[in-house]
Amino acid sequence: MIILEWIKQIGISGFIDIAIMTILLYSILVWMKRTRRAAAVIMGILIVAVAFLLARQFNLLLTTAVLQGFFAVILVALIVIFQEELRYFFERVTHWSFNRGLPVSKRKSMPPRHDVANILVETLSDLARDRIGALVVIRGRDPVDRHLSSCEPLNGLISEKILKSIFDYHSIGHDGAVVIENEVIKSFSCHLPLSKSHGRFTQSGTRHAAALGLSELTDAVCIVVSEERGSLSVAHHGNITEVSGADELYKILEAFYLELGRYNDSKRLPEFFRRNYREKILATGLALALWFVLVHESRIEYRTYSIPAQSAELFSGHRVGRIEPEYVAVTLSGQRKAFYFLDDGDMKLNLRLWQLKAGISTVSLSSSDFIIPSGLVFENVIPREIKVTIDAQNLKGKNAE
Repeated sequence: MIILEWIKQIGISGFIDIAIMTILLYSILVWMKRTRRAAAVIMGILIVAVAFLLARQFNLLLTTAVLQGFFAVILVALIVIFQEELRYFFERVTHWSFNRGLPVSKRKSMPPRHDVANILVETLSDLARDRIGALVVIRGRDPVDRHLSSCEPLNGLISEKILKSIFDYHSIGHDGAVVIENEVIKSFSCHLPLSKSHGRFTQSGTRHAAALGLSELTDAVCIVVSEERGSLSVAHHGNITEVSGADELYKILEAFYLELGRYNDSKRLPEFFRRNYREKILATGLALALWFVLVHESRIEYRTYSIPAQSAELFSGHRVGRIEPEYVAVTLSGQRKAFYFLDDGDMKLNLRLWQLKAGISTVSLSSSDFIIPSGLVFENVIPREIKVTIDAQNLKGKNAE
């Protein structure tokens, strides 16, 4: 019953709202997963946001004002800090949208991964054994052209002879990278953007920095052959690791091509839920929590409380004998969250009776007679009038004593 009640409260528009926010949060979480700098900055913003909420809750006016100014400029700051990452994000959205709009037969087909992987593994293993440096970029789903420079077009089928010819010491373009898309060598002699993680290259060269740099910006796999150590390294999703040999390299390429080939409609839905499932669960939970706090708890609610009638001080020589009724029902409105920490002692009805004379009087109640917490609005009171009995004290008798 509780779940059905929640579903009714959320409604169709609420589910659409939560779905959109879930997609946005999921994109941010995946982005943070592949970009350490983004994770650190976002975590810092979350800490400041928590501090702002606590400052507002405890009415710390100066801190709240300063943090409000911070959030006023944070959007511009984020655009400046993450301009490259934001460009990457929108490229992914555009690429995904256009690809989804194509018929299945015209979408990027699954490359012949066995042939390509075998050629790459054998060729690069030979180059590593001969201590010949090489850098190979295998494009994933993300476009990479914008990040490349000084490329020479080739557009030829991949083969061991072509790769060894390109990376031969006597070749003019041997220092650059070869870019492979499907089974085609698209270009060679390409210059890649260098990684900004300088501390990770104390024992590595420019090829490793270039491979990691492109892997930080796209989902491409970059394979490096070190001419100094004769080792093989693979950079992917912002990480670079040295592989133990040909078998491990082949497994990495198999996994990468398998991921690229997931366009079969019968497998797409199960694979969607398996891939990054932790981020999906977290994004859904965060979206529900945000909807609860910002939407559900911000809806206006009306609540009625029973408040005792109390009187302010009277003229000397008088006292309040009786108030009828002793309690009044006051209705307040406000956001749901404003009622959470509301205590009966936070609301008072103070009658201003200093102008009344001795006897029975009828007093009309208004919003100005009530003391209510900030964030709440006075709506109504029942009854609107109460009877007050004022007794005159015999001050002469007291003075004589």
